[in-house]
Amino acid sequence: MAEFDFSNVKKTKLGKDDKSSKGEWDERIKELCGKINSNNDYITTSSCSGRILLMIEGFEKKPGLFLFVTHEKTSFDEIKKELIRISEKNKEMIYLKQEPCVLAVSCKTLEKAQKLVDKARNAGWKKSGITTSSKNHIVELFSTERMDVPIIKDGKILVDDDSLRIIIDEANSKLERTWGKIERLTSLIS
Repeated sequence: MAEFDFSNVKKTKLGKDDKSSKGEWDERIKELCGKINSNNDYITTSSCSGRILLMIEGFEKKPGLFLFVTHEKTSFDEIKKELIRISEKNKEMIYLKQEPCVLAVSCKTLEKAQKLVDKARNAGWKKSGITTSSKNHIVELFSTERMDVPIIKDGKILVDDDSLRIIIDEANSKLERTWGKIERLTSLIS
């Protein structure tokens, strides 16, 4: 993409409203997105700092799929309260998930895209790669921390309190590790 075209695309993208369900950057990835967007060669197109959620099993995004979402660590009491509330109303299969940080970046050139992927991999974002077309180079950066635990089935909580505490501790630990990768990548971006 020519510099003039990329600059206009970037200006247009940065001028649009945030269309994410949250409506704004996650606080923990905001600095990284800001550093990337301050560079003339890049523009972020989507981001998430990682999250813990309770959701209905499904493969399509639809309203009501996410029953609880936090981009911060959570507690046994918070999740237990949500599980009780959800189990009284939902008979579907419900999962407790911890999802890693993700970031998509449009890049001015293929060379700039590769440079960003190399930095991300050095910072621990191992599932990272480039999707390219004749006009666009998108870097997709994924961390590897992830959990998917079936937690409610037919309105019944599937784990006892001791198991739930272990699951929550592990989800929180994985979320902290994903935040560390955000910090490392932020330090590598100039």
